[in-house]
Amino acid sequence: MKISIVLVLIAIFGFFGFKVFSKINHKNEVAENIKIIPDFEYLDLNGSVFTKKNLKQDSPTMFVYFSSECEFCNEEANMIKENTEQLKDVEIIFVSFQPEEEISDFANKHQLINYGNINFLRDSKATFATTFDVSSLPCLVLYDKKKKLIEKIKGQTKVALLVKKLGV
Repeated sequence: MKISIVLVLIAIFGFFGFKVFSKINHKNEVAENIKIIPDFEYLDLNGSVFTKKNLKQDSPTMFVYFSSECEFCNEEANMIKENTEQLKDVEIIFVSFQPEEEISDFANKHQLINYGNINFLRDSKATFATTFDVSSLPCLVLYDKKKKLIEKIKGQTKVALLVKKLGV
Protein backbone atom coordinates (compact mmCIF):
# COMPACT_ATOMS: atom_id res chain seq x y z
CA MET A 1 0.00 0.00 0.00
CA LYS A 2 2.79 2.46 0.93
CA ILE A 3 4.62 1.67 -2.29
CA SER A 4 1.46 2.39 -4.32
CA ILE A 5 0.99 5.75 -2.64
CA VAL A 6 4.63 6.67 -3.24
CA LEU A 7 4.36 5.64 -6.91
CA VAL A 8 1.17 7.67 -7.37
CA LEU A 9 2.80 10.73 -5.75
CA ILE A 10 5.88 10.34 -7.98
CA ALA A 11 3.64 10.07 -11.04
CA ILE A 12 1.65 13.17 -10.03
CA PHE A 13 4.79 15.25 -9.38
CA GLY A 14 6.31 13.97 -12.61
CA PHE A 15 3.22 14.93 -14.57
CA PHE A 16 3.07 18.44 -13.10
CA GLY A 17 6.82 18.87 -13.55
CA PHE A 18 6.44 17.92 -17.21
CA LYS A 19 3.56 20.38 -17.65
CA VAL A 20 5.56 23.24 -16.09
CA PHE A 21 8.63 22.37 -18.16
CA SER A 22 6.53 22.24 -21.37
CA LYS A 23 4.94 25.61 -20.62
CA ILE A 24 8.33 27.22 -19.97
CA ASN A 25 9.71 25.78 -23.20
CA HIS A 26 6.70 27.06 -25.14
CA LYS A 27 7.09 30.55 -23.65
CA ASN A 28 10.78 30.56 -24.57
CA GLU A 29 10.00 29.45 -28.14
CA VAL A 30 7.42 32.20 -28.56
CA ALA A 31 9.78 34.78 -27.07
CA GLU A 32 12.41 33.70 -29.60
CA ASN A 33 9.91 33.77 -32.48
CA ILE A 34 8.80 37.35 -31.83
CA LYS A 35 12.30 38.84 -31.64
CA ILE A 36 11.64 39.85 -35.22
CA ILE A 37 8.16 40.30 -36.63
CA PRO A 38 6.86 36.77 -37.18
CA ASP A 39 4.92 35.68 -40.24
CA PHE A 40 1.22 36.41 -39.99
CA GLU A 41 -1.83 36.52 -42.20
CA TYR A 42 -4.87 38.63 -41.35
CA LEU A 43 -7.63 40.30 -43.35
CA ASP A 44 -7.87 44.06 -43.83
CA LEU A 45 -11.20 45.88 -43.86
CA ASN A 46 -11.52 45.30 -47.61
CA GLY A 47 -11.21 41.54 -47.13
CA SER A 48 -7.71 41.42 -48.63
CA VAL A 49 -4.97 39.35 -47.05
CA PHE A 50 -2.39 41.41 -45.15
CA THR A 51 0.91 39.74 -44.25
CA LYS A 52 4.36 40.64 -43.01
CA LYS A 53 5.29 41.37 -46.64
CA ASN A 54 2.77 44.25 -46.69
CA LEU A 55 4.60 46.10 -43.92
CA LYS A 56 6.49 49.24 -44.87
CA GLN A 57 10.24 48.84 -44.99
CA ASP A 58 12.49 51.03 -42.86
CA SER A 59 9.65 52.13 -40.61
CA PRO A 60 9.00 51.24 -36.98
CA THR A 61 5.87 49.13 -36.49
CA MET A 62 3.41 49.15 -33.63
CA PHE A 63 0.81 46.39 -33.32
CA VAL A 64 -2.20 47.32 -31.19
CA TYR A 65 -4.23 44.29 -30.08
CA PHE A 66 -7.67 45.59 -29.20
CA SER A 67 -11.38 45.03 -28.76
CA SER A 68 -13.93 47.71 -29.57
CA GLU A 69 -15.67 46.90 -26.27
CA CYS A 70 -12.55 47.56 -24.19
CA GLU A 71 -12.59 50.97 -22.49
CA PHE A 72 -8.78 51.17 -22.34
CA CYS A 73 -8.54 50.21 -26.03
CA ASN A 74 -10.87 53.07 -26.90
CA GLU A 75 -8.80 55.48 -24.82
CA GLU A 76 -5.60 54.24 -26.51
CA ALA A 77 -7.18 54.81 -29.93
CA ASN A 78 -8.19 58.34 -28.87
CA MET A 79 -4.63 59.10 -27.78
CA ILE A 80 -3.28 57.79 -31.08
CA LYS A 81 -5.79 59.92 -33.00
CA GLU A 82 -4.80 63.02 -31.01
CA ASN A 83 -1.13 62.36 -31.79
CA THR A 84 -1.20 61.17 -35.40
CA GLU A 85 1.34 63.83 -36.38
CA GLN A 86 3.87 62.53 -33.83
CA LEU A 87 3.24 58.97 -35.04
CA LYS A 88 3.21 59.69 -38.78
CA ASP A 89 6.47 57.75 -39.32
CA VAL A 90 5.23 54.68 -37.42
CA GLU A 91 3.25 51.95 -39.11
CA ILE A 92 0.36 51.27 -36.76
CA ILE A 93 -1.42 47.94 -37.12
CA PHE A 94 -4.62 47.56 -35.12
CA VAL A 95 -5.55 43.87 -34.80
CA SER A 96 -8.77 42.43 -33.40
CA PHE A 97 -10.53 39.08 -33.32
CA GLN A 98 -13.91 40.80 -33.65
CA PRO A 99 -16.14 40.75 -36.75
CA GLU A 100 -15.16 43.09 -39.59
CA GLU A 101 -18.15 45.39 -38.98
CA GLU A 102 -17.16 46.02 -35.35
CA ILE A 103 -13.55 46.72 -36.32
CA SER A 104 -14.72 49.11 -39.04
CA ASP A 105 -17.06 50.89 -36.62
CA PHE A 106 -14.17 51.27 -34.15
CA ALA A 107 -11.87 52.66 -36.86
CA ASN A 108 -14.52 55.14 -38.02
CA LYS A 109 -15.51 56.14 -34.49
CA HIS A 110 -11.91 57.12 -33.74
CA GLN A 111 -11.41 58.68 -37.20
CA LEU A 112 -8.35 56.54 -37.89
CA ILE A 113 -9.49 55.10 -41.20
CA ASN A 114 -7.86 57.48 -43.71
CA TYR A 115 -4.21 57.45 -42.62
CA GLY A 116 -1.62 55.79 -44.84
CA ASN A 117 0.32 54.50 -41.85
CA ILE A 118 -2.65 52.99 -39.96
CA ASN A 119 -4.18 49.63 -40.82
CA PHE A 120 -7.01 47.69 -39.23
CA LEU A 121 -6.82 43.92 -39.45
CA ARG A 122 -9.16 41.10 -38.52
CA ASP A 123 -7.67 38.06 -36.83
CA SER A 124 -10.35 35.66 -38.05
CA LYS A 125 -8.47 32.58 -36.83
CA ALA A 126 -7.65 34.09 -33.42
CA THR A 127 -3.89 33.50 -33.77
CA PHE A 128 -2.50 36.94 -32.87
CA ALA A 129 -2.51 36.33 -29.10
CA THR A 130 -0.51 33.10 -29.37
CA THR A 131 1.74 34.26 -32.22
CA PHE A 132 2.75 37.48 -30.44
CA ASP A 133 2.34 36.11 -26.89
CA VAL A 134 -0.19 38.66 -25.68
CA SER A 135 -2.86 38.05 -23.10
CA SER A 136 -4.43 41.41 -22.30
CA LEU A 137 -6.23 44.23 -24.02
CA PRO A 138 -4.95 46.56 -25.15
CA CYS A 139 -1.51 45.16 -25.79
CA LEU A 140 1.05 47.00 -27.87
CA VAL A 141 3.94 45.20 -29.55
CA LEU A 142 6.65 47.58 -30.70
CA TYR A 143 9.23 46.87 -33.41
CA ASP A 144 12.06 49.09 -34.64
CA LYS A 145 12.86 49.98 -38.27
CA LYS A 146 14.69 46.69 -38.73
CA LYS A 147 11.58 44.81 -37.52
CA LYS A 148 13.28 43.78 -34.26
CA LEU A 149 11.24 43.66 -31.06
CA ILE A 150 11.58 46.69 -28.83
CA GLU A 151 8.98 45.79 -26.21
CA LYS A 152 5.54 44.36 -25.49
CA ILE A 153 3.43 46.73 -23.44
CA LYS A 154 0.32 45.54 -21.62
CA GLY A 155 -2.39 48.12 -21.10
CA GLN A 156 -2.92 51.70 -22.08
CA THR A 157 0.27 53.66 -22.78
CA LYS A 158 0.93 57.35 -23.26
CA VAL A 159 2.00 58.40 -26.74
CA ALA A 160 5.06 60.27 -25.43
CA LEU A 161 6.44 56.98 -24.11
CA LEU A 162 5.65 55.22 -27.41
CA VAL A 163 7.39 57.97 -29.40
CA LYS A 164 10.45 57.64 -27.17
CA LYS A 165 10.59 53.84 -27.41
CA LEU A 166 10.01 53.83 -31.18
CA GLY A 167 12.65 56.52 -31.74
CA VAL A 168 10.49 58.87 -33.81
